[in-house]
Amino acid sequence: MEMDRATRSDRGPHAAREQRSLEGPRSRRFERVQALKVFREYLRGVQAFHALRPCVTVFGSAHRAESHPNYRLVRETGFHLAEAGFTVMTGGGPGLMEAANRGAREAGGRSVGCNITLPWEQQPNPYVDQVVLFHRFFIRKVMLIKYSYGFVAGPGGLGTFDEVFEAASLVHTGKIRDFPIVLLGRDFWDPFLSFFEAEVRKGAMSDCTTSHFLLTDSPAEAVEHIRDAGTTRFGLSYDRRRRHWPLPMLPRRRADMIQS
Repeated sequence: MEMDRATRSDRGPHAAREQRSLEGPRSRRFERVQALKVFREYLRGVQAFHALRPCVTVFGSAHRAESHPNYRLVRETGFHLAEAGFTVMTGGGPGLMEAANRGAREAGGRSVGCNITLPWEQQPNPYVDQVVLFHRFFIRKVMLIKYSYGFVAGPGGLGTFDEVFEAASLVHTGKIRDFPIVLLGRDFWDPFLSFFEAEVRKGAMSDCTTSHFLLTDSPAEAVEHIRDAGTTRFGLSYDRRRRHWPLPMLPRRRADMIQS
């Protein structure tokens, strides 16, 4: 028990409180207080992002330096997304998240971040126009998905896998509409798709599992795929005077595309 307390202290007060909330039943008072904190954090997110124009969320590693080819690839993708009129949303941290936000800013577009409190990384990068700090991963993931008409996943680690497969699961199960999911970086993502295809042949997965993804090394192709989906599936139209995508008129607004 003493070792557990020391570990919690090293990871910071927010991490310690979140660990306690996930360690099984607690007192009724504790659970009520935690529920109110969860709601407050969720409410803070939706209030901050309520007026956002259509977004594309970019996932990716926090551990890629500016000199890395993946950084340049994602930076160019962020540039093209902003040129196409989308707001670029990321986790707000360093690495490939920074690259996407940086590309958007260089194109004169809007760039936002959903940052997370961690004891060893994840300071907000300097290229976000707006950043909201979250303590709970699951609320942060809701925000990264809730406002986006498409998703781009660069190479990454456990966090990237968690985020992109969460989005794919929601599309696959019909919890959200079939928003496009682009896997950027063939060398990185091709083994995963090959694994899925093998499991489909064995009958372990649905035969449409891999149909949700576009695999490419081309930022231009990625953005064109997302832009085409926005116009053909979701009723977006580009306002060239203001360089953004107006929200579609009722009843096709994005809020209606998410099932309750």
